[in-house]
Amino acid sequence: MTEVKFQNGAPLGLGAVIVEGGVNFSVYSKSATGVELCLFDCEAAEKPSVKIELDPVKNRTGNIWHIMVQGLGAGAMYLYKVTGPYVPPSGLRFNPQKYLFDPYAKAFTRGSVFRSYNKLRRSGMDSGELSDLSDFPKCVVIDDKAFDWEGDKPLNLPMYKSVIYETHLKGFTASPSSDVDNPGSYKGFTQKLDYLKKLGITAVELLPIFEFDENENANINPRTGEHLVNYWGYSTIGFFAPKTTYAADQTPGGAVREFKQMVKELHRAGIEVILDVVYNHTAEGNEHGYTFCYRGLQNDVYYSLPFGEKQYYMNFSGCGNAMNCNHPVVIDFILSSLRYWVLEMHVDGFRFDLASILTRGQNAAPMELPPLTNAIHEDPILCNTKIIAEPWDAAGLYQLGGFPGGPRWAEWNGRYRDDIRRFIRGDENIATAAATRIAGSSDLFNHDGRNPQCSINFITAHDGFTLNDLVSYNTKHNDDNGECGRDGTDDNLSYNNGYEGECTNPKIEKARLNSIKNYLLYLFISQGVPMLLAGDEFRRTQHGNNNAYCQDNEIGWIDWSLEKKNQGLVRYVSNLICLRLNHHVFRNRHFFGEGQGSGSNITWYNEVAKNPDWSKMNRFLGFKISANDGTDDFYLATNKDLYDLTVTLPALGGGKKWYRVVDTSYDSPEDILEAENAELLNEQRRYVLFAGCSVLLMGK
Repeated sequence: MTEVKFQNGAPLGLGAVIVEGGVNFSVYSKSATGVELCLFDCEAAEKPSVKIELDPVKNRTGNIWHIMVQGLGAGAMYLYKVTGPYVPPSGLRFNPQKYLFDPYAKAFTRGSVFRSYNKLRRSGMDSGELSDLSDFPKCVVIDDKAFDWEGDKPLNLPMYKSVIYETHLKGFTASPSSDVDNPGSYKGFTQKLDYLKKLGITAVELLPIFEFDENENANINPRTGEHLVNYWGYSTIGFFAPKTTYAADQTPGGAVREFKQMVKELHRAGIEVILDVVYNHTAEGNEHGYTFCYRGLQNDVYYSLPFGEKQYYMNFSGCGNAMNCNHPVVIDFILSSLRYWVLEMHVDGFRFDLASILTRGQNAAPMELPPLTNAIHEDPILCNTKIIAEPWDAAGLYQLGGFPGGPRWAEWNGRYRDDIRRFIRGDENIATAAATRIAGSSDLFNHDGRNPQCSINFITAHDGFTLNDLVSYNTKHNDDNGECGRDGTDDNLSYNNGYEGECTNPKIEKARLNSIKNYLLYLFISQGVPMLLAGDEFRRTQHGNNNAYCQDNEIGWIDWSLEKKNQGLVRYVSNLICLRLNHHVFRNRHFFGEGQGSGSNITWYNEVAKNPDWSKMNRFLGFKISANDGTDDFYLATNKDLYDLTVTLPALGGGKKWYRVVDTSYDSPEDILEAENAELLNEQRRYVLFAGCSVLLMGK
């Protein structure tokens, strides 16, 4: 490409948009004095083939710079250079030597911004221009209308019918044990659809798939000497672009097509797609970080900067910077990104990482009704989209139960995780707290029009121990992370059952399996929305690593050989999910005791009677839940004492009898029975409940 023709272009929409006769480019920068559009012939090009200086009179409308280049189409590659004042104390960091990404870019070529700039830093020319762009990613023009969705659209399943499965897209199939044709890719993920359908989950929640750079991590594995990576991806570069290296087709734009195909096939299987999104910070870091997009376009708008010391960065994320989320320009940017993923990529929901940062104002103080979270809640395009907050940030703002923005916001319930862990571990005097969590956490969510579905219940998540490791390790074992054991939480609420790590002692293994079954039973019969960590259903292990963010290897990947080894537990989980989805008493749309047809009621028991004295309840928990229409009665009891006990069963009316559905003391397949094949109890008044075990009975 040596000669191009262009027109003035239009300011909206932002990004690179295919129009009649070419591509319209537009980018925001209010303080820039000059903008240069750089076009490339191929993804490995060492330098631009064409540079176009935008005229500040003809190619600028307000604070938007724009140009229409004739003859371009899908697959065209580009970057920007932007000139302006470099005055860090005033928050301005323009550098005309830097090549910049388009914030609205919908795809990137292969390459690494960190590899490229690290070479420059090692040469002592950090502020200089890259002389070789062959490994530097380029933005790619995408034709949004080129994919045939065949009538697909977001599923928009009701939240109360949801069972969420959290997983890392690459790690789900990256292991050779996955036995897929394209391991670690969008395409490979779809080859596990039969497994996901059989398991019964209704939604996958994918760890970040927005474009990021694995090479950001500079740490070394002290055991192997290998460079570690940013495996989880909580460090976004492009908020409109699916990650290129997760595609089997890594040609320019291939990731977009492949991601869309994955979504379409998941929807055909009745499974929603929820994305874990990171709008709270970017990969540019702090004042010692990198300039590859936002700080080079308008640093003082995109980031929260300390008043009077704008050469520094607010750091509520723990990752060097925090986005200025409630600035009008940033609000529009985030809303545009969310709408794009719903309208053009057909995703069904979002889980917002460190979402409390989204509630901080431009002065960094928490806001009572933040414009951004309220706008997401009220947005007409996102009105049926699931929105889930991680209701805290790394600077201590903790908003669980009161995340501001509107009643549609669901929240990761960290109190559920902690209280259920304590109870199943056998802690003293925690039964009352566990009962509150099972009943939907009304102490947290019963206000301002909210309901039990605002509580996303989980025992484990990507951040922390897997379920197997929760019952196998007392302490974290993060030696391979290159941080001298400083990373990862020390407050795991775990118990190794008498031996640290993998064990062949049958008594210890039996105790561990009982605990795992208890945890899973509670997860799926609790009010709220259950979230299962991928692989917990077959005892996936990270060998005690509770912060595997940098382990793009067997530690972080799913080992599918465990599915066959622990197929009895997979069956147990699948049947629990089926039980939950078939019986509405486990997924009430209102809190117990509310009017409006709450659906069911709950009665609590000690070992021998109902309405217990909670001050005396310790390591036992029992309740009967009954549907108001008379269709369902269930009784759950858990004995976390050291000794077996005999419990008195609640009376049933209407000629019903108790049938055993679950008893975690049994081996598979007797540990859980399909409701239609439940075992009639010979003794209808009492039940022997073994130490460390739970039982679920059904009245029919």
